[in-house]
Amino acid sequence: MTGLKSRTTNTNKLFSTAYKLAYESKEKEKPWSEIFNLWFEAATKGHVRAQFYLGTCYDFGLGVEKNIQKAFDWYMKAALKGKMEAQYNIGFFYHNGELIQQDHEKAVYWYSLAANQGDTEAQRDLGYCYIYGCGVEQDYEKAIYWYKKAAAKNDRKALYNIGLCYEYGDGVRPSNRWAKHYFKKASDLKYRKATYKLKKYNDKNSCC
Repeated sequence: MTGLKSRTTNTNKLFSTAYKLAYESKEKEKPWSEIFNLWFEAATKGHVRAQFYLGTCYDFGLGVEKNIQKAFDWYMKAALKGKMEAQYNIGFFYHNGELIQQDHEKAVYWYSLAANQGDTEAQRDLGYCYIYGCGVEQDYEKAIYWYKKAAAKNDRKALYNIGLCYEYGDGVRPSNRWAKHYFKKASDLKYRKATYKLKKYNDKNSCC
């Protein structure tokens, strides 16, 4: 038991040292090779967060040559252990057919796992799957439910998507007022599509 506790403490230290260098250091040039090596050591010893961040290193070529296959493999290791960000990324791979065969049902499966843990992007994209019946039976109510979960955390795409639902009456009663409300919220967060929609509403009102 003591040995296990010691190994856990060691991997936590490896992870946190790398994390501080990557995201808490004020240095403009990050020592990505050192960060990668620390996360690699922790990840190979089973540290779940390190496995996820190691995946990001391979995904974006940080401290190591970019390798999407290895990124997927490390994301999967973390996802299987419940890391919600990794679960979202696996869902994204399946949704877009990147590296692996596109499978919308598997995308929904992984999005759902992450969304139920509170991952904002997963909540938004799960809403998208429900609105279009992508990998799951179309269900506007569930789409709105998940969009609102993400929108409550100021996800600008989710806010915009809710605006569209009110504009077209998908899952809600059509309402120009509420459509404009959500478009404005998304526009305030610098979402261009929402700004364009908002301008159309304002132009329309100014003509009346």
